[in-house]
Formats: sequence, C-alpha cells, structure tokens
Amino acid sequence: MEQLKLFNKPIADYLVDSFSANNFYNENERQNLEKKYAEFLEVTEKFNRQSVSYQLSKKDALHSWLKYKEGFSANLVNILLDEMGAVAGDWVMDPFMGSGTTALVCQMRGINCIEYDVLPISAVSIKAKTAVMRYNVSEIQDLIEDVLNLIVPEDYHKSTPYITITRNAYPQENERFLAYIHDWNEQSAYSPEAKNLLTLCIINSLERCSYTTKSGQYLGWDCRSPKVQEANKARASKGQKLFPEKYVRKEILNSKAIIIDELTHVLADVELIQNNGVDTERAEIHFVPRSVLYELPLVEDNKLKGVITSPPYCNRYDYTRIYALELVYLGLGEEEIKGLRQGLLSCTVESKSKMDSLRGYYSSIGQSRRFDYIYAVIKENNTFAEVMAALAKRKENGDLNNNGVIRMVEGYFTELAFIYAELYRVCKPGATVAFVNDNVRYGGEVIPVDFLSSSLAEQFGFKVKTIYTLKQQKGNSSQQMAKFGRVALRKGITVWIKE
Repeated sequence: MEQLKLFNKPIADYLVDSFSANNFYNENERQNLEKKYAEFLEVTEKFNRQSVSYQLSKKDALHSWLKYKEGFSANLVNILLDEMGAVAGDWVMDPFMGSGTTALVCQMRGINCIEYDVLPISAVSIKAKTAVMRYNVSEIQDLIEDVLNLIVPEDYHKSTPYITITRNAYPQENERFLAYIHDWNEQSAYSPEAKNLLTLCIINSLERCSYTTKSGQYLGWDCRSPKVQEANKARASKGQKLFPEKYVRKEILNSKAIIIDELTHVLADVELIQNNGVDTERAEIHFVPRSVLYELPLVEDNKLKGVITSPPYCNRYDYTRIYALELVYLGLGEEEIKGLRQGLLSCTVESKSKMDSLRGYYSSIGQSRRFDYIYAVIKENNTFAEVMAALAKRKENGDLNNNGVIRMVEGYFTELAFIYAELYRVCKPGATVAFVNDNVRYGGEVIPVDFLSSSLAEQFGFKVKTIYTLKQQKGNSSQQMAKFGRVALRKGITVWIKE
C-alpha cells in the first residue's frame, strides 16, 4: 500500500495492524476493510476533538444553553453543510438530535431540519432555543428579578424527587430550593416560553450545585456527599478499603446563584441575537420526541439534501445514568428511566434486542418485506459476522468484563444498519450523509466502527466519499492496555453520498 503522508505522518499510522490481540481470532475481514477504505481516509485539520464534542460550543451564543457533553460544534455543522451544498429551502436531518446544534445552524441558514431524540432533555432544549426570536426581553428581566428575590418558606418541606442513583445528590439547602423553584415555576403567571426557558436553565445548573459529576459511563460522586460518607462508614465497619477522597469541584455551588447566572447568560444571548435581526422563521424545524427507528420508515422518499449526526457511541455510556439528575428533575421515575434506556440506540450492556419490536412495527405499517430485506442484507456483512464471532470466542475465553457487550454490539450495528437503509431511501440523489463516531475495542478485539458502518451503508446503496480522521487518535481503557497492549483507535466522520 502506498505510504501517503498527511501532516508528515503516513496513512498507515491510522490503520490497524492487528485487530485481534495475540492473534486470538481470525481478522481477515477486518483487514480487508482496512485495505478497501484506506484510500478514503483523510487525516484532517478541519475538525478536531473540540469540534466533534461540546467544547467549542461552551461560549457560543444559543448553543451553550445546554451543556451536552456528547454534542458537536456549530462550526462542524457549517463546514459539512457547505460541503454538501445545502441551501435555503433544503431539508437536512439529524436522527440523534441531542442539544439541537444541527437544527439551529440549519435554521439560521434558512435550511429546514428534521430531528429525532427520545431524551426529554432534548425536547426542553430545542423548544427553548428555537423560541429565541420570540422571547420578550422585559419578561425575562422580570423573571430574573423574581428568581433573585425567591425565598423558600420555612414551612416548605418538599424535596427534589430522586431515584436510587440520585439520592442525596444535593446539599439540603440546594435540594429545597430546587424543589421550590420547580413548584413556583409551574404556578407562575409567566408565558409557557419563559417557563420552559427557566426549566432549561435549572437543568443546566443541576450538576454544578450537586455532589455529582458526569464521569464516563456513570455519575461520579464527591466525597463530601452523604452517599459516599455513609458508604465509607459501612465499609469501615467491615474492615474494607474506604472510597478515596475525591472532590468533583472546588465547591458545591449555590443553586439559586447558578440559576441566576444561567438566566443572565441566556438573556444576553437573546438580546444579541434579536438585535442582529436573524430571521429564524424562514426555516422549519420538525422535531419528533421519539426513536428514529420507528419514525424514519414514515418519511417520504427522496426528501433530504443531507444528514449530519452523531449517534450514541458503541462505548457503554448510559445516557440515562449520565443525565439522571436532569431526567429525574423533569419528572421521570425509576421505571420510566429504565424504559427510556431500552428506547435508546443499543449502546449499553443492559440494552435488549429491538428486532421483535421492529419486525412488528414494520408489519403494522405494511412494510414487512422491507424489514426482511434490510435484516437479510445485514446478515450478509462478513465483517460484522467476524466481529460477532470474535466477541463470542472472547466470552468463552473469559476476556469480556461484561458478557452484555455481545448483545450491545450486535444491537448497535443492526439498529444503525436499519437507519442507514432508511436514510438511503429518504435521501435525494446527490445527498450527503455524515456520521461522527468512534472506533472501539472490547476484550482485545478492535471494532472499526467507521469502516464497518461504511460497508453496511454501501450495501444499501451509498458510496463512500470521505472518511475524515482526527489527527489525535483515541486510547484504550487501562484494563485493556494492561492485558492486551495499546492500539490507537480512529475518531472521525464518515461521509457517504447517494449517487
């Protein structure tokens, strides 16, 4: 293979030498994909880890209203919209909306957007952000003044609702205030838009006034929390090692003060955007708070100019745990959150197969033959079959730290393949589809998410245009490196076209 060089680094450095640690299992199909798609790799400086994450949006007007760590930047969306040649009046889709960056950038450019997401946080976020030109500045100023003067009555004894994993998440003063402002907001005479805006500011404040932090797959806890202190007392009584002193932030902030800061920040953005006279009414945002798996089959053929999205990664991150504080504050209980977890794209070890449900759904809309076609095509993918067989052997060898990984990986790619198939149908000829994703490794087996996804997409008719790869590659977990050594993993954006 020709050693093409980008940024003085050969392309070969971004390819995987060995997919199966210690040559444990056959990797021929994965190696064949590496050879097939290497020519499409573009190690780029257009994008970096900041642009494919929330980092660049922290200070952006409007986009910073929800701290959504798994989101991407407005800059990334603008670049991809330019590359696909999207213009005012076109339709673009984001099947995994998150905080709504794709939709908002499209709206500012007069491009219509279809969005899906099952997380209630997304619904609050997009409702608040798309109302930016309709807010009454005086009303928000009054709202800030009222919240500033809000005092919890001494005889108010309600607490913020919780589920098992969020119990004692806040200092008592914050817990009472958060409960009280929730009730006050519901009963206030402010407009529905202002109430929803306050709700967004509250949920964007919760982490900073709690003992928790979003840490990888779960919530991390501060050692000052009653939860950790109670656990350490129990462990000490049994002679067990104590949880270490860990401070998630220098100080647990006052909930009222943070909410005021959020509202003040939002007001400044509203005034800035309204004074610039952005016409947000010339584009439509069609948001559906439901899984794309069950909505995309209903979209008409040849509608989209393009797709820009970042699905949940195949990395075991559980959004219902990471955003547990926010979900509980929005009224979800234990069972509702469990149901929501199953409704997400399969990306956790607790995910169960959706195939029976999908088969029944396709039958109910008169599309059984289409389900059978898509499912049969997925089964024809040799690389996918190799990955699943390798993981099964790793399970037998005791190399997986959770056997649910097998079900998760199978569900993840199967569900994404259904989305790829439906996207091909609803895209216009010449449309561009861009997916941000990470490659992963489990039990010593590398899964080339970018190349495997591209091969599935091609089976349904797409052609690979470019596979952007970030200069900085991703590492592995310390457990895997200790057992199997380190393999650098690509992180990037696959770009496909419908010819």
